[in-house]
Amino acid sequence: MSHKKVIFLFVLLVSQFQLVAGGYQVNLQGNRQLGMGHCGIGLLRGSSTVFFNPGGISMLEKNSFSVGTSLVFANTLYQEPSPGVYQTSTLPNLGTPVYLYANFKPNEESKIAFGLSVNTPFGSTIEYEDDWLGSAVMQKMSLKAFFIQPTVSYKVNDKIGIGAGFVYGAGSFSLEKAVPVQDQNGDYGKGTLSGKANGYGYNVGVYIQASEQLSVGLTYRSKVIVGTDEGKADFQVASSLEEYFPSTTFSTKLKMPGVVNLGLGYKVNDKMTFALDFNYVTWGVYDSLSFDFVDNTDKLADIASPRNYKNTFIYRVGAEYKINEMLTGRCGAYFDTSPVQDGYMTPETPDSDKTGFTAGVSITLGKFDFDLSYLYAVGKQRTDINLETGFGGTWKSSANIIGLGVEYRF
Repeated sequence: MSHKKVIFLFVLLVSQFQLVAGGYQVNLQGNRQLGMGHCGIGLLRGSSTVFFNPGGISMLEKNSFSVGTSLVFANTLYQEPSPGVYQTSTLPNLGTPVYLYANFKPNEESKIAFGLSVNTPFGSTIEYEDDWLGSAVMQKMSLKAFFIQPTVSYKVNDKIGIGAGFVYGAGSFSLEKAVPVQDQNGDYGKGTLSGKANGYGYNVGVYIQASEQLSVGLTYRSKVIVGTDEGKADFQVASSLEEYFPSTTFSTKLKMPGVVNLGLGYKVNDKMTFALDFNYVTWGVYDSLSFDFVDNTDKLADIASPRNYKNTFIYRVGAEYKINEMLTGRCGAYFDTSPVQDGYMTPETPDSDKTGFTAGVSITLGKFDFDLSYLYAVGKQRTDINLETGFGGTWKSSANIIGLGVEYRF
């Protein structure tokens, strides 16, 4: 494998990692909603409504503040292409994305309400053994990201609320991979890419209380263009190769997809509510990627590479039952179609169509609600060979996610 091909694979990996950092649809933004298959566009469920539907916060009767986290236990199994028999799995790592929400009205008669959403849509690590078969493509990635959304909402009348929020996204990432060239002791080199990136977007929505039983929500979360001019590339290679792998910086920009959301809520009676959500994710904006290194060599060239993602749908269904004044139970499911077309699978995003099953409960004690949720997500087994890197195999992924949250109403 040529030195130029080595660095080409390295850059492709980091570009995909930034995609995961900014916009990949792993939705853990509210434990009440997560218990119902992450339905929330057409429902009013406390301060987390700031994220799910900005138009709904002016319709909330109480001011509230909530915090929460999820414990993500994910695993991916890999098998090399036939007739090979090599198998491995990712190393155990605990992801802990968090959220903070608040909604506030100056007084009960006010038509204007304000909200704040802070969440970490991506904040986890994926890691393989250092000497696994794909070590030249990836060994470890780590990510921390925060999205901050101040929001304002206006109650048009007793049936309609509208709202909008400005979104600022910021985060940091690091990636490690083997460089498949050996020193005099037979040890492979190593490369690390790291940096901080930020971008901007918006979230708008309308909430409609169509009847006493039926509620409807429609929102749009815009694409977010994430970029950095100060990414750092560091290499540990044999001294004879240092001129080809200089420590340098790079710049890049990437478009995170927008999401159109339609949600329906139906209140059967004072105890039972059903919900349906439909998400249309405009992954098609991610058609290519590019990287510009400050220092180029014969082996380290700037990159422009096609990705050809496709737009996708997510289908969600959920139910909520108020057992008594203290306990509320929930369940739900969803089906999430993959944007990754054949020929574009990578070890850090071995993506496939995913199915999720959820359950949850809220415990009300005075002005406090304690929310618990559980999600089991499993991806369809998928075999693919990446057209650019030539690396492929069969992947199977699953995750167990436990959510914990608390809300205070005032």
